[in-house]
Amino acid sequence: MVKTKLTVISNFIFLGFIHYPKLKVIFELHWLMYLVTLLGNIILISITILDSRLHTPMYFFLSNLSFLDIWYTSALTPMLANFVSGKNTISFPGCASQMYFSLAMGSTECVLLSKMAYDRYIAISNPWKYPIIMNKRVCVQVAAGSWVTGSLTTLVETMSVLHQLLCGNSIIDHFTCEILAVLKLVCVDTSKVQLIMWLVIRVFLFPVLMLLICISHVFILCNILRITSVDGRSKAISTCAAHLTVVGLSSGTGLSTYLKPSAVGSQEISKCIALVYAGLTPILNPITHSLRNKEVKAAVKKLLSRNALCALLIHSSK
Repeated sequence: MVKTKLTVISNFIFLGFIHYPKLKVIFELHWLMYLVTLLGNIILISITILDSRLHTPMYFFLSNLSFLDIWYTSALTPMLANFVSGKNTISFPGCASQMYFSLAMGSTECVLLSKMAYDRYIAISNPWKYPIIMNKRVCVQVAAGSWVTGSLTTLVETMSVLHQLLCGNSIIDHFTCEILAVLKLVCVDTSKVQLIMWLVIRVFLFPVLMLLICISHVFILCNILRITSVDGRSKAISTCAAHLTVVGLSSGTGLSTYLKPSAVGSQEISKCIALVYAGLTPILNPITHSLRNKEVKAAVKKLLSRNALCALLIHSSK
């Protein structure tokens, strides 16, 4: 077999939902969802920084999660906007960047969610020792470890796939440079690449991390049942329910995309799942985790009243 040089492929063409042209309206709706995602996550990050009452490990991790969501949606939205304008091509460097950043943010989120589950377990089981165990240094190390783990595992996957792109076929049956869709362009043996992805995704990211999350929440449930205070029990349940909602949505879409057999389901279904994950998860994260909490609501009101007072003083001074 004659191998074609990688530099021959300078651009990729996305098919998108070519068989369902009416679904183009979803891409237009995604712009609105993207703006809502930016607004919600930026508000959460801002009030976490500005309000000292939110300088806790939980909100520190939630700020990291919000930052992840902003990066993830920003990596995908420009391509979806191109579909609305009729442009469905992307350069090779652009495709490589999009593949890496979208997959890295998703992988980092999986690691971070497992660490957040452990954080909730410590907070509920050892509330008095919690500030000592989860001190500032530990929180920074946990967050940094999540980012490094997600970035390095994605780098291994991305490089293993891009190194195999030796064919002249440049048509991607997707609306983004999703790694499995790009892998289908390879005309050489991909067993080694699939082994790497199998080890990273099907052994480490999903089973191991999901097991850690499940174990943490089992212990959390046991500790919740021991709480005698009604308010304390309801607050603990609310916090865990919010975390499990995001975990369920993230892991559900990930499992259906990366762990199902290749013969099961069509590519159109995979694209729909990816679109749902890209649109809904980043919006739900700030809503389910934070924006409905009393502490966050109080911080938002305080910030708005402070800004209103500043505006009033500036106007009166004129």
